[in-house]
Amino acid sequence: MDSYWMNAVRHQFGAAIDMLEEALIACPDDLWSTCLWNDPLMPPEFSEFWYVAFHTIFWLDLYLSGEVEGFEPPFPFTLDELIPEGKLPERSYTRAELIEYLAYCRIKCYSIIELLTNEKAERGCYFPWRKNSISFAELILDNMRHVQEHGAQLNMILGQKIGVSANWFSQGKDVNK
Repeated sequence: MDSYWMNAVRHQFGAAIDMLEEALIACPDDLWSTCLWNDPLMPPEFSEFWYVAFHTIFWLDLYLSGEVEGFEPPFPFTLDELIPEGKLPERSYTRAELIEYLAYCRIKCYSIIELLTNEKAERGCYFPWRKNSISFAELILDNMRHVQEHGAQLNMILGQKIGVSANWFSQGKDVNK
């Protein structure tokens, strides 16, 4: 793979992860388990701050794996997020648990991008809920957009609810520091 482009993708994916992490850190305790918006199509618990963060990190981890088969999130997380009709975890996860899971995913992300070859990038990835197969390279970019979407959503809510404005990260932080 072209190292210039892979470095650019790593920097931008890292920046998306950093913005999500910043939202996790900035969220006050009283907002952590609060319903953030009303959606008539889903139970209100699915819009709680902690759950939106967990959802984002879980799918970040899964899509970095490139397939469902053999995927297992680290303890204490489960595969309940894969149940088609949706199932909340048995309990809400703590800020520390989600920050640790996000750190795990950051290292996984950087490692995958660093070791990406043309062959791996071109590999087709199939998920039962997707209409078509997607290349692993495109899945990486789609995954980055998903992290950015929910990170921005959570930061916007923090701005609206408590007046915290998110910092802009033009590159992800180095995991070696």
